[in-house]
Amino acid sequence: MRRSLFFGVGCLVALTCSVTPVSGQQLKKPLRAGIIGLDTSHVIAFTKVLNAPNATGDLADVVVVAGYPGGSPDIPSSRDRVGKYTEQLRGMGVTICDSIDQLLTKVDVILLESVDGRPHLKQARPVIAAGKPLFIDKPMAGSLADVIEIFRLAKAAGVPCFSSSSLRYGKGMQALRTNSPVGKITGCAAFSPCSLEEHHPDLFWYGVHGVETLFTVMGTGCRQVTRVQTDSTELVVGVWEDGRVGTFRGRRSKPHNYGATVYGEKKTMVMGDYDGYEPLVVQICKFFKSGKAPVSAEETIEIFAFMQAADVSKRKGGCPVSIADVIAAAEQQLEK
Repeated sequence: MRRSLFFGVGCLVALTCSVTPVSGQQLKKPLRAGIIGLDTSHVIAFTKVLNAPNATGDLADVVVVAGYPGGSPDIPSSRDRVGKYTEQLRGMGVTICDSIDQLLTKVDVILLESVDGRPHLKQARPVIAAGKPLFIDKPMAGSLADVIEIFRLAKAAGVPCFSSSSLRYGKGMQALRTNSPVGKITGCAAFSPCSLEEHHPDLFWYGVHGVETLFTVMGTGCRQVTRVQTDSTELVVGVWEDGRVGTFRGRRSKPHNYGATVYGEKKTMVMGDYDGYEPLVVQICKFFKSGKAPVSAEETIEIFAFMQAADVSKRKGGCPVSIADVIAAAEQQLEK
């Protein structure tokens, strides 16, 4: 049954657990979630899903109670939206905090939603130090080195942490990892929008969604990346350790659709388009309750290494680039 909650202006009052006359089962107090970064539409979409009066199952076990606006003045899509989304969240009964430290005193778990990946490491540090389970939205960070460092800090502190695009949980995507309808997967051609943002490596900003689709299908084990660039398309070719080939095609112009052609021993199959945020939010709720990340740190690091290698290949005129070399370079950067 959905939690009984009433929201006041700037505060949340939770009713104490009671016995329902219907089931006789004691209601559980939901986990209190806080959001860092109120400059993306994900903030409103996730809160509507989690705080819906009729939410059931895992969605009924987490409620958004507080947020910290953040915002990046040098990125228009952050600067121009943070005020609007902050006021929308306030209107939904969510407390708006002046600092991350203040936010952490009010919540059990954290959704790091800042649209800019560059401040994510700085924003994640106090969350990890406070021992709060942490979901980080895409892009996980503004560099591969920061991605590696966030996972290192979380592991050292024993704090559950994961990042994922909602594309990972589109219809049929998870079945490819467990009970593939195409048989053994031999290759994949993923595609998605790929708008660029000058402060991020090219694919980090939006191409990350299609790259996550590619890795959801192919799994880890990519060893080499080559990039081809045209005026409107980013094409990146990855070769896996077992010889399989996976590609990502990111379009900077229409059509702005998502999906993948999956090649298997039994048949070839085109996977569908975007299925909304709720499947991801369900996984986030399960993660917050169990402390078990549904996506490994190793896979997420490899996704960002793939994209970083694509940028290196671009600078080298399309030469093949080793994933291992890119990860090693990022680790050396952290040691300085």
